[in-house]
Amino acid sequence: MRLGVLDVGSNTVHLLVVDAHRGGHPTPMMSDKVELRLAEHLDPSGALTLAGAQALVRAVQRARATAAEAGCADLLAFATSALRDATNSVAVLAEVRERTGVALEILPGPDEARYTFLAVRRWYGWSAGRLLVLDIGGGSLELAAGLDELPAVAESLPLGAGRLTREWFRSDPPPRTEIDRLREHLDHQLAPVVRSLRVAGAPDLAVGTSKTFRSLARLTGAAPAGAGPRARRVLTHVGLRQLSAFITRMSSGDLSELDGVSPSRAHQLVAGALVAEATMRALEVVQLELCPWALREGVILRRLDTLDGMAQTDRSAQDALSGLGCLTSYEARCTG
Repeated sequence: MRLGVLDVGSNTVHLLVVDAHRGGHPTPMMSDKVELRLAEHLDPSGALTLAGAQALVRAVQRARATAAEAGCADLLAFATSALRDATNSVAVLAEVRERTGVALEILPGPDEARYTFLAVRRWYGWSAGRLLVLDIGGGSLELAAGLDELPAVAESLPLGAGRLTREWFRSDPPPRTEIDRLREHLDHQLAPVVRSLRVAGAPDLAVGTSKTFRSLARLTGAAPAGAGPRARRVLTHVGLRQLSAFITRMSSGDLSELDGVSPSRAHQLVAGALVAEATMRALEVVQLELCPWALREGVILRRLDTLDGMAQTDRSAQDALSGLGCLTSYEARCTG
C-alpha cells in the first residue's frame, strides 16, 4: 500500500510518502516540506498566533492534496513539540480538522522517543544489541534505550535546538556568558534522565537521528547526503567538541555557508551542538552512528505492523483521505 505520513514539527511540516507492505522495506516515493517554523509563531502567553494557525492550515491543505494526488491509501498525521506546547492547541487542532479534514494528533514526547527507537531498531536489527537512541528536534530532545523493539526507557526533554536558541541566546553569535549559562542548564536538565538511562544498561550501539546530528556529523567529516542513506556516518565526541569551539564564534550568516547546514536552520546550529555535546558527555558516549530512519519511519513501521486481522479496528490515523481517525497510543499499537 502507499502510505503518507504528515509530521508537523517545530521547524517544518513534512509529508513523506512511501510504498510498503507488512514485513517489507518502506520505499520512499516522495517527500514534501514546508518551512513553517511553527514554534516561532507562539505569542508570549504560549498560544499559537492567528497567522501561525492560518499558515498551518494552508500547509496541511497542501499536504493532503499532495497525498491524494500521490494515491495514498492512508495518511498518518501527527504534531510534535510546537503544538504540544501551545496553550491553544485544542482549538488549533479543531480548526485544522474543520478546514482540511485532517485529524492531527499531538504525539507525546515519550512516544516520539519510542517510535524513533523502533525505526532505529529495525534499521540496525537485533545484532546491534542494546541501543541508545538520541534525537534533537526543534523543540525537544528525545532519548531512548533498551534491548527490544519497545525501549526500556523513553524520555523527552524541552531541549530542542530552536527552543534553546530562542530562550537562551540574545546575540548572534552568542557571547561566552550565554553559552556557559546554557551549558549549566543542559547539565542540570540531563542529570535525572541520565540516571534513568544508566539503569537500562550500557549500550552496545549509540545512535543519533535528526537533521541536527546529520549537520554536525557532516561538519566533522561524515559523508555528504549525496552518498546515499546507506553510507556509514559517525559523530565522535572529540570531533564535536572541536567543532563546537569553532562554530560558537560564528554568526548564523557565516554558518549558513558551511556544507551540510541548511540556511533556515543555521541560527539553531550552535544550540544543537551544545545539546549534542552535553548529552554525549553526560552519557559517556564516545561515538554516535547516524541512522537515516527516525520518527516518521517509526510511525510507518508500526502502522504496517497492524496490517493483519486487527487492521479493521486500528484507528492509527486517517482511515482514508475522505475520513477521519486518530493515532492510537504506542503501547496500543504494540499490543493490538
